[in-house]
Amino acid sequence: MKKVILVLVAVFGIAFAAKAQDNAIGVRLSGGYQWYCAEISYQRSIGAPHCIETDLGYRVDDEFDIGYLFLTGIYQLHFDFSAAKNLGWFFGFGPRLEILYYDGHSGYDNPINFAGAVGVVGQVGMDYHFNAIPLQLALDYRPCLYLIPNATFQWGDLGISIRYKF
Repeated sequence: MKKVILVLVAVFGIAFAAKAQDNAIGVRLSGGYQWYCAEISYQRSIGAPHCIETDLGYRVDDEFDIGYLFLTGIYQLHFDFSAAKNLGWFFGFGPRLEILYYDGHSGYDNPINFAGAVGVVGQVGMDYHFNAIPLQLALDYRPCLYLIPNATFQWGDLGISIRYKF
């Protein structure tokens, strides 16, 4: 009976460990001239090489006193570099929803105002997975084409992410 229990524990342990790398949660940080951004980032593998990334972020633009709260969802394809172990690259695209606020210092007519925007982001980057610890580092570039309220293109940002894999 003890052997059966040990075998069951081992089988469930291996199954749990194999599934343990399907999720990752962490932060993504980016910035530019007079603005900075922080995002809570969640990544879910949906079968190699497919992945879904969801980010909830806040961006501050000091030049125009504008704050952005946004939600981004990205469908990604991940690939390994053949020469470098644990190093890979990825690309993807997905929707972005934004709510922004601005005050009277920004040059807009109303003292405090809210607006929304909808767009499509693209993403390309590299990631590294550590063997000894469940940690992932990523560096990516993410431009955005806004469709609502006006069709505008934002050249994007360069971001760095650190995620705990579980």
